[in-house]
Amino acid sequence: MTLSEIAAWLIENDRYLIMTHRRPDGDTLASAAALALGLKALGKTVYLYPNAEITERFQDIAGPHLMPEGYAFDHVVTVDTASEDMFPAGAEHLAGRVSLSIDHHPSNTQYARLTYVDADCAACSEIIYALLQTLGVAITQEMALALYVALATDTGCFCYANTTAETHRIAAALMETGIDAGEVNRLLFRSKTRARVLLEGLILSSLEFYFDDTVCIVTITQDMLSRTRATDNDTDDIASISSGIDGVRVGITIREIENGACKVSVRTTPDVDANALCARFGGGGHTMAAGCTIIAPIEDVRRNLLDELSKLLT
Repeated sequence: MTLSEIAAWLIENDRYLIMTHRRPDGDTLASAAALALGLKALGKTVYLYPNAEITERFQDIAGPHLMPEGYAFDHVVTVDTASEDMFPAGAEHLAGRVSLSIDHHPSNTQYARLTYVDADCAACSEIIYALLQTLGVAITQEMALALYVALATDTGCFCYANTTAETHRIAAALMETGIDAGEVNRLLFRSKTRARVLLEGLILSSLEFYFDDTVCIVTITQDMLSRTRATDNDTDDIASISSGIDGVRVGITIREIENGACKVSVRTTPDVDANALCARFGGGGHTMAAGCTIIAPIEDVRRNLLDELSKLLT
């Protein structure tokens, strides 16, 4: 579908529930909040699905829009969610009921009745920004703040290779509404809790290198989180540690989570397909940034990833 067709559909219908993905990041949450604000400006009734894994970092942006108990919605819209496997805990019953998926992941499985995917966008917020313009919605400071947060988090403060000239143009337009972009960047990228600093210390002392030091693996155990008193909020963007080392083509972060599973984040240089690696374990994402969840002990996860990498790197 075209963006104009999506806009026409949103205008024609009402009573929306916007859903973000499992273990939500800034792009999915803030893009959803911006879309909710835009639809409310058009007189629509809209709420966000109450994703239980929203971290404190993004609570102020997503919190005001969360669905109240008993809300009867007519249409489910997903944002930045490539597959039904990425639905948040408790939303499994919504599989097969999604009316519209708005996404920038090339791995989108076309699970919704209507789908709009633009894989050239650095963040889903770029699509939401264009959609709001197509809808004729005036971008308020509140919308601009949400869109900027989404844009900045998915581009690593405009440092990742996915950042384009259009990304900067959108960021400039958002800044012109009067938002304090400098403070947003400080809070997101230059401010760390004591627990985060202690966790980084444990990580840096236990880095593992493979394939002539071109692959670096970071392992975060539940014990490490307990010792440093780190929360999920303290693990945001932790994948950038391994991928930022000179000579590393593949940076992998393996984080032990509940129920004997591990969350895997992969960051690569352009010559290695992160999406292809994670897809082999039921995950996906982008060419240079992808993830998956593997139900196995950390040692087995590490070994399986290295086995698959040996095929990709040859």
